[in-house]
Amino acid sequence: MADEARGESIAATPAPKYEVTATRRRPKTFDELAGQEFVVSTLKNSLESGQIAHAYLFSGPRGCGKTSAARILARSLNCEKGPTATPCGVCSSCREISQGSSMDVIEIDGASNNSVNDVRQIKDEVLFPPPEREIQGLHHRRSAHAFLQRL
Repeated sequence: MADEARGESIAATPAPKYEVTATRRRPKTFDELAGQEFVVSTLKNSLESGQIAHAYLFSGPRGCGKTSAARILARSLNCEKGPTATPCGVCSSCREISQGSSMDVIEIDGASNNSVNDVRQIKDEVLFPPPEREIQGLHHRRSAHAFLQRL
């Protein structure tokens, strides 16, 4: 009532954006990725030297940092400053990948996508060039076909 008396509207206050705790606490840079020093040094060296592999496969038990490492790598490859070992985190590409809303990055969960039809659908999706950037998802388009042929 007091707010309305001063001419302020309660409805004008924007609602806080909902964010999953795991996403909010997820490491944003390679330096923040704990317990994966060998992986971090390998990925950073490949980015700094410009010798980027045609595909990366992250595997391991639950909670070891596979998705975090993959997202950081995707940001590093797609950053407007990149490819770089230290993505800026502020360009539209970095923000979209961090939020999980980038059309150029597709997270593939191996536990859920394990049938022949799932692999066919993924293969059909990588036939199209990425809408905004040169590198699509965590696989370069040329390597995605070779990777899926192995499945």
